[in-house]
Amino acid sequence: MLDLIRLRLRHGTPTSDYPEAPQLPAQFRGRPVLDAARCTGGCAECAARCPSGMLRAGPDGVAVLDAGAALFAPEEAAACPAGAVRFTDDVRLAARERQALVTPEGEMQLAAALDAQMLRLFGRSLKLRSVAAGSCGGCEAELVALGNVVFDLARFGVQFVASPRHADGLVLTGAVSLNMASAVRDTWLAMPEPRLLIVVGACAINGGPVQGSPEVLGGVPPDLPVDLWIPGCPPHPLTVLDGLLRLLGRL
Repeated sequence: MLDLIRLRLRHGTPTSDYPEAPQLPAQFRGRPVLDAARCTGGCAECAARCPSGMLRAGPDGVAVLDAGAALFAPEEAAACPAGAVRFTDDVRLAARERQALVTPEGEMQLAAALDAQMLRLFGRSLKLRSVAAGSCGGCEAELVALGNVVFDLARFGVQFVASPRHADGLVLTGAVSLNMASAVRDTWLAMPEPRLLIVVGACAINGGPVQGSPEVLGGVPPDLPVDLWIPGCPPHPLTVLDGLLRLLGRL
């Protein structure tokens, strides 16, 4: 027993002191940015080389970045031969509106808090039901990591529950396969009002790497009201944590 106590003391406290700046590996790819000064104007060509919809030409021909469509792959930055596109180490990506994820330079309007009435209900205790609707499993693995000793989501009063009847919000991952479309709607309708919808990952936002497949809806059904968009492929646990805490007015 004494040996176990000494071991625990030697390990210290592994829980991250969020929102202090996290220590991330050098290869981490966070919020994408675009340096207009290095852009040579061949936006259409660069967009055609991009393996996702992250980089595209806007209505005026100027390049724009869509963090919601980003797969956070090195090939996306390499699509611009002038090096105008790069990934930062910023984990803050979540937004309240889908359009807020689309910017000309990468600066984003981060998620704002819920209104006062919703904060009174959910600000200190939020129960979430997760539905994986045609996912590779990556986003779900990061959501599971939120419960470990490092991130410890429960210390903020946020927990995942087994039944939609006990949930305040639905966390949707995956491109929503045709076989899972009815399950998503049934889960949403089974939740008591008021309720929240949180979309996690590139697949749930716009279909991700399987966008355009006839076997998927291409992400969250357009008629469901989304309260929080969290990009990533998959998103880092700190990205999810940051988005949830901003939604709850804790940051």
